[in-house]
Amino acid sequence: MKVKGSPYLRANKPLFQKLLAALLEQYPYASILASDVREKSYMVNRRLTSVNGGGIFSGRGFVVKVFDGQHWSEHSFNRISEELLPDVLAQIRETVSLSDTALPAGTVEGVFSAPAEEKTVFQGSTELEVDPEELGDDVILERLTAIRDRGLRYSDQLLDCQVRTEWNRTSKLFLSPNKDMEQNIMWTTGTAVTIAHRGQEIKNSYQSMSCLGGMELLDRLAQTIEKAARTTIELLDSVPIVPGEYECVCAPDVTGMIVHEAFGHGLEMDMFVKDRAQAKRFIGQYVASPLVTMHDGASSAPQTGSFFFDDEGVMAHDTIIIDKGVLKTGMSDLQSAMILGTEPTGNGRRESYRRKAYTRMTNTWFEGGTDSVEDMIASVKDGLLLDEPSSGMEDPKNWGIQCMVSFAREIKDGKLTGRIFSPIVLSGYVPDLLKSITMMSPDVELAGGGFCGKGYKELMKVSDGGPWIKARIRLG
Repeated sequence: MKVKGSPYLRANKPLFQKLLAALLEQYPYASILASDVREKSYMVNRRLTSVNGGGIFSGRGFVVKVFDGQHWSEHSFNRISEELLPDVLAQIRETVSLSDTALPAGTVEGVFSAPAEEKTVFQGSTELEVDPEELGDDVILERLTAIRDRGLRYSDQLLDCQVRTEWNRTSKLFLSPNKDMEQNIMWTTGTAVTIAHRGQEIKNSYQSMSCLGGMELLDRLAQTIEKAARTTIELLDSVPIVPGEYECVCAPDVTGMIVHEAFGHGLEMDMFVKDRAQAKRFIGQYVASPLVTMHDGASSAPQTGSFFFDDEGVMAHDTIIIDKGVLKTGMSDLQSAMILGTEPTGNGRRESYRRKAYTRMTNTWFEGGTDSVEDMIASVKDGLLLDEPSSGMEDPKNWGIQCMVSFAREIKDGKLTGRIFSPIVLSGYVPDLLKSITMMSPDVELAGGGFCGKGYKELMKVSDGGPWIKARIRLG
């Protein structure tokens, strides 16, 4: 079934159109982004059950963007009615008038123009199988409790099992002189964390998943809980790794973390404008193995980073970032594209109507190859299989990467030995790591269980992924 639209936005669309018409009588360009976002999260563990009806993205709000022939101005607000319309219009005009005097002394103004827009009328909704609002809170909590209990039954050594799910339903309207667009998106995530102990030793493992859809995700979560429990018990026997460079086979979730951190923020082209990204100087050069082709785009894959148009009214793209090892381009919002003289790639995204649009990743991933996982493991004489990423960070200026992986399994003479190491720190210079990739599996997996920040703020839902890969990686 299709994700339902927002009755609130549709009922108030005539007011937005009236406001836009009034602005266009005075200014050469204006646009309105109207958002209505609902989300809910559920959690159960051994002691607690909780339902949270709000989140960082929740709420209704609107952004008006105006070009007065010289400056761009934005005004956000969260109430609209026929009676409030004159006040809203006056506030917008006041905001625009301040742009002539608001810049600090010594600031150099950019030169911009109104965007070139084709006539576009669009309405799109993503698909879901099980609507969480129709399923109801009680049923969702019952399902999560059953999954928790199944996990706890795996071993007496388990201290706890926490199971969580979250859904987000986003409806947006975008209106401008040539555009009349509506989109309705739902994504859902699920996480299972198990904790075990042996004496004073405590270990944990998790399974995380996501979909562009609804509570059909709970079936997948139920199927994976025992894997989290089994891995947690195994980790009680883990030992620290000897730091060094290893031949590694990476599971798709680890590949995804490498993709995101290696070519994430450093290829958001507002970083090019600020000269804060090493990648800017490598366009047209080999930065990875010829096996590597990388995508980013809201239309490149169906996952949590998907949408039909971005928050500046640019239709979603599938951008080829790396083509057979050669860095081709980055991703951009409307403003950075104007400055750089490039086409916007549909990556202008706002955390909410309260925030400005930045260039942000969407679905970021590597294409698959032709090698089986079994052949990868068999080709390793002395190395490791990396699994379960937990966090990562990058240095776009110097192209460094540092990521945390929960554990690594030892490979000797082409076979898994059963030894397990934890925790693992993955680091290195991005081109060195990516040029060392020698094998890639055909199947590609993407996931978007977490969030991505921009400078430790401005959280955004993204996804990343890829195939199994084999590479040489510095671990510690």
